[in-house]
This record gives sequence, structure tokens and C-alpha cells, in this order.
Amino acid sequence: MTIAELMSRRLVCVDLDAPVTRVQELFADHHCHHVLVVERGRLRGVISDRDVLRAVSCFAGSLAEQRRDEATTKTKAHQLMARRIVAILPDATPDEAARVLLENGISCLPVLDDSGHLLGVITWRDLLRALVGAAESLPRGL
Repeated sequence: MTIAELMSRRLVCVDLDAPVTRVQELFADHHCHHVLVVERGRLRGVISDRDVLRAVSCFAGSLAEQRRDEATTKTKAHQLMARRIVAILPDATPDEAARVLLENGISCLPVLDDSGHLLGVITWRDLLRALVGAAESLPRGL
């Protein structure tokens, strides 16, 4: 089994200057935890839902909101994104992907071809689904 067989090809992307409010909308609309930041079709970074939680004041949009809280909602994607891209090739194995995720303390890997074109994304949840699926297909008693 390869990453190409497990990865999601449904990519949720924004441009560098997208406001954090757009990123939040994408998380809600697509029920995802990662947004890819692209510029002219090239991957420039990744934003996780945890990145947004750290950046946006918990008081933004509430009755307790102050000017400084509202200012956090004006953050741009390029200010939030992880710029160091850790990616994987589509012919990698799930074991290799899991190792890369663990070694880098991340939860998502963009899948790039040899030319650096974005093909998909693989997350720790995708890897767990594959593991559970493989275990369910084993005969009982093994």
C-alpha cells in the first residue's frame, strides 16, 4: 500500500493574504483540520486548526471583545502558516509517513510529486483508518 492510495485528493487551499476568518470558514465548511497555503499553484505553507486557536483571541466575536481581540481576526494566512514544509512522495509507505509525522511533531503531510506539485494530503487520521481497515481484514485469531 502506498500513500497515493490513502491520501485525500480533496485539497482545501487559501492564498497567502487570506484572512484568518476565511481559514476558519474553510475548517467549518470542509470539516478539516489543515488548510494549505498556495501561491501561483505552489505550496508555500500549512495552517492547522491549532495554529488558528493560538493566533485568534478567544474573546473575538464575543461580548467581552476588545479592540486588541478584534485585531487578531485580521491576521493573514502567511502570518500563521508553518513555512517549513515537510512533505512526502506518493510512492512512500504508510510506515514512512507515520515516521515523518512523529519525527517532526506534525499531523499532516502534503503529498508532492518529484517536481514539487501538490497531489494530495495525508494525515495521521488517514493512517489510522488504513491500520484499522487492515486489522479488520485479518482472520480472527491472528
